[in-house]
Amino acid sequence: MNPSFSLMNVFPIMRKTNQIQLAAMAFSLLSVTAGGAWAQAASTAQTAPPAVAPTAAPAAKPAAAKANPQTVDAIVAVVNTDVITQQELAKRMSDVTQRMRAQNIELPPVAELQKQLLERMILERAEVQLAKENGLSVDDVMLDRAISRIAEQNKLSMGDFQKQLAQDKIPYASFREEIRQEMLLQRLREREVDNKIQISESEVDNYIAAENANKQTAQELDLAQILVRVPENASAEQIAQRAKRAEEAMQQIKSGGNFAAVAAAYSDASDALTGGDMGWRAQDRLPALFVEAVANLNPGQVSSILKSANGFHIIKLVNKRAAAAAAATDTAAAPVQQTHVRHILIKVTPTVTATEARRRLADLKERIDNKVATFEDLAKLYSNDLSASKGGDLGWVYPGDTVPEFERAMDALKPGQISDPIESPFGYHLIQVVERKANDVSKERQRLTARLAIRERKTEEATNDWLRQLRDRTYVEYRGDDR
Repeated sequence: MNPSFSLMNVFPIMRKTNQIQLAAMAFSLLSVTAGGAWAQAASTAQTAPPAVAPTAAPAAKPAAAKANPQTVDAIVAVVNTDVITQQELAKRMSDVTQRMRAQNIELPPVAELQKQLLERMILERAEVQLAKENGLSVDDVMLDRAISRIAEQNKLSMGDFQKQLAQDKIPYASFREEIRQEMLLQRLREREVDNKIQISESEVDNYIAAENANKQTAQELDLAQILVRVPENASAEQIAQRAKRAEEAMQQIKSGGNFAAVAAAYSDASDALTGGDMGWRAQDRLPALFVEAVANLNPGQVSSILKSANGFHIIKLVNKRAAAAAAATDTAAAPVQQTHVRHILIKVTPTVTATEARRRLADLKERIDNKVATFEDLAKLYSNDLSASKGGDLGWVYPGDTVPEFERAMDALKPGQISDPIESPFGYHLIQVVERKANDVSKERQRLTARLAIRERKTEEATNDWLRQLRDRTYVEYRGDDR
């Protein structure tokens, strides 16, 4: 891949402060077309996943089979009501090995990599199924806009962007579907995780107090991790098995094994196939467990095995540096623009398509523009949001309070102006800006920054927990040569 070619900010996520997660997601797409964190632990009825090998289906007529031998695709895993085939796994294996080599990441043993990829594909399939059950989808219009933004962010025209993909041996059709799936899974996670996170005022107070106490020693850390996930409600035997796997990974590292290769072979984290790389993060945006584990390490050193609610961790301190405290102070003192906004939301459901939602909102906007009805009245009648009873009024919002798609559209409006139908993870909106104000509210800004940092940390932990629960309740049947 051309070094100047980047997929950062491909997928808008819930809050602006999730930039680190966003970068990791985009990098993961380039490197491994990943779908998220996943667990290797299967239910007690499952057997170990097989290495992939061509398997011929039983022939109905042996004589005919000898005369006209045919190789057909085989099922390697059943996931609820869906299947993963040998060809799908082989293609993913080819893509991943090619991209890992391009990123100079040492490849783990083939059998280990196949197991990792199959587990990742199982969780992806389970997420896609859940998204569809909840009526979530990504239509071609939304997908085209996202791909156009990717091209713009890389300062390429669509034609040049497609040529770049072809040069990197990435078929445009495949890339397009990868983006669609990532957007779908992101919308699902926002619905299932992000929107359910709550932050108390006492948490904000504690965060600010800790930040003020640590201003002089604040650091940013570049970490890599190996996570051996433990299933929810695991038995003592399962916990012991996962602990043994973590110890095997640690032994390989102590014996001189490359950390990135061991991560690719053993880790159940979403960054496994990028060597476990977590990237640079401020200490306050990392789990306290990780920060404490590397506090006395030098760059290049590895922690002991750590135990958390999610499983067993091994953390490598890649590097560290002083945090940009001055820049943070300037940001905290900067004036904050607040927007008084209201909206009408039409959700996309199994009975209301995206096209129908856009059409309904276009009709409502025309009625408002023609002064046939007021925004407030139509919001009370038609909006699918809890704000409907207040005429769609969301009150005063700060930057980062709303999802990026909503905020971009809102910021482009003048007071009194109404947007065209805008899509977000929640559905389609008509947005009206009532008024704006900008004040030097450094204390409020400080609390906002603290709230967003806490949300980022909680989101990552909650996402890992949710994915573990989803994997544990997914029916999986492995199939191989010995079935």
